[in-house]
Amino acid sequence: MSLKLPVYLDYHATTPVDPRVFEAMRPYFSEHFGNAASTSHVFGWRAEAAVTKAREALAALVGANPREIVFTSGATESNNLAILGAARARHAPHAHVVTSAIEHRAVLDPCRRLESEGFAVTYLTPDAHGVTSASAVADALTERTVLVSVMAANNEIGTLNPVAEIARVCKERGILFHTDAAQALGKIPLDVHALGLDLVSLSAHKVCGPKGVGALFVRAVNPRVRLDPIVFGGGHERGLRSGTLDVTGIVGFGAAAEIVRAEGEAEARRVSALRDRLWERLLSRVDGLSRNGHPAACHPGNLNVTIPDAPADAVMAEARDLAVSSGSACTSAEAAPSHVLLALGRTRVEAEASIRFGLGRFTTQEEVDWAADEVARAVAKVRARRPR
Repeated sequence: MSLKLPVYLDYHATTPVDPRVFEAMRPYFSEHFGNAASTSHVFGWRAEAAVTKAREALAALVGANPREIVFTSGATESNNLAILGAARARHAPHAHVVTSAIEHRAVLDPCRRLESEGFAVTYLTPDAHGVTSASAVADALTERTVLVSVMAANNEIGTLNPVAEIARVCKERGILFHTDAAQALGKIPLDVHALGLDLVSLSAHKVCGPKGVGALFVRAVNPRVRLDPIVFGGGHERGLRSGTLDVTGIVGFGAAAEIVRAEGEAEARRVSALRDRLWERLLSRVDGLSRNGHPAACHPGNLNVTIPDAPADAVMAEARDLAVSSGSACTSAEAAPSHVLLALGRTRVEAEASIRFGLGRFTTQEEVDWAADEVARAVAKVRARRPR
């Protein structure tokens, strides 16, 4: 098979919709277009049944009860609902929240909002690999702590956090634990009850589903998690998220969940092998490379590297047929270097010379090999232009 350009290696930003997902969604654009809240006719019944099926599929994937799945517009909304909703529902004088300094902005910004409302927030600095340990969380807890939020897999460096251990620490103190699992879903085993998680944010477009739909797992028992809603107007989704459901998108999320449940483990192994191949080929072609994140406890499709004497923006400009990134897609419009890498102790120059590769379902070995060669070519040209 001949290589098709451009090559997409930015799966952390978004993923292509799987053709099987698209086919599942197709009838709900124009044929089964009913409102799932319209309970007086067959169009509404069909829509409601489709939503129920998708809810059951997503619940089965993460080990939840279907009634614990709340559909949202994406992981950003889920994070906001979890953090703002849980903290406000448990508000007390000087209430305290714990998170990490390398969370996605969809977690950090709601935490800063809580600070403006009078909450105290502790931002933990992870270790050099980006791990936020359970012991670090335990040391930060106080008698006023009401919520801890630590991501399952980092969106820039891929590091996996010990969420089960953190959950145990929180449960011992009667504190709610939320994890942003947008990057973890479908990449690592994620059984919310086995792990002891209370609130989990999920996103469809990270698992070859459609953009604009996500979900929040809200534990129903031991404890029953109560949230203050952040969207009002109709009482949909058990009163936690008002608004007409995106039936088409939800159907797509359900189909994506079914595929991940059947194929995710094998896919993760294949993608991990490709990631390791990319790293080895880059090492053999580019001098001075270093890798960011944990070398073992890592998202299978993530490779984040620092390339000395080669700013990422210059390398990416030279390699125009290769889609990679220099940080989170949600902050790429900003001039500042990655807050994640800075928090890990990288200098500004090092952070600005770092590139994130994201491999996924449709990545091929041919693309990986070409990408390594293309980056090597681009780096050589960038370095040759630098003053000596």
